[in-house]
Amino acid sequence: MRVFSHAAAAAAAVILSLIARPASAQIDYRNLDDDRPTLTEDAYPVERHAFEFLLPYRFEREAGGGGVHAWIPEIEYGFARNAQIGFKAPVAIARENGVTDWGLSGLKVFALYNFNTESRVLPALSLRGDATFGVGSLGGSESRVSLKAIATRSWGRSRIHLNGAYTLGREGTAAVTEAANRWWAGAAIDRTLFRHSTLLVGEVYVLQSARGALVQVNASLGLRRQWTPTTVIDLGLTRRLRNGVGPDVALTLGFSHAFAFAWLMPANAAK
Repeated sequence: MRVFSHAAAAAAAVILSLIARPASAQIDYRNLDDDRPTLTEDAYPVERHAFEFLLPYRFEREAGGGGVHAWIPEIEYGFARNAQIGFKAPVAIARENGVTDWGLSGLKVFALYNFNTESRVLPALSLRGDATFGVGSLGGSESRVSLKAIATRSWGRSRIHLNGAYTLGREGTAAVTEAANRWWAGAAIDRTLFRHSTLLVGEVYVLQSARGALVQVNASLGLRRQWTPTTVIDLGLTRRLRNGVGPDVALTLGFSHAFAFAWLMPANAAK
């Protein structure tokens, strides 16, 4: 499965390079996507008319000894000024009590709108909505909608990000990965190393996976690096801060590739 995922990623990158032209993404390493490499994201969407293909790998080990390997292919599109839509189709391998299973772990569509660009007074502010569908052998039975508020504030080469999300709908069996948590809130701070095209980030977040469940308190560290003008690689590590609640350890490794199709970009389109 791992060999197959690496081959698929390489094939996807080659195909995209042949059929699409690069988008302006020289500072894309500063754009924090959800779970890449931290759960907290920034308030900025992809550029108008630009696409971004993401393929992160995530491994999570629970305190009880179970583990999950997940590949989460994602596509984002800047369909309007300050707005994007996206789609995720996570695939997971789960091992628990000596039994291993793998398959599709649900489907997710989402939209983000940045209704306020950062000014001298106000931070950048965005709203995001996610619809999660419980399909696939590891997708659970939940089909729910999550709403998230996002704020980003800059100070020179540093930024702080605040996220808060709540999920609506009836609870059922949760997906193995990319499940819709009942609620969560997080704060992250990042620092840009301009000469090295690298972003360092740290976060702390709290979440409740389901009504009545114990509240998790977790911390993450990560980095994003501009590998090429249109490709970013990232690495993240997460650890619980309260014994017995949350991941024993979680590792995220991924890459993203920004591109655009000429026929979707009018000559006078604003960037």
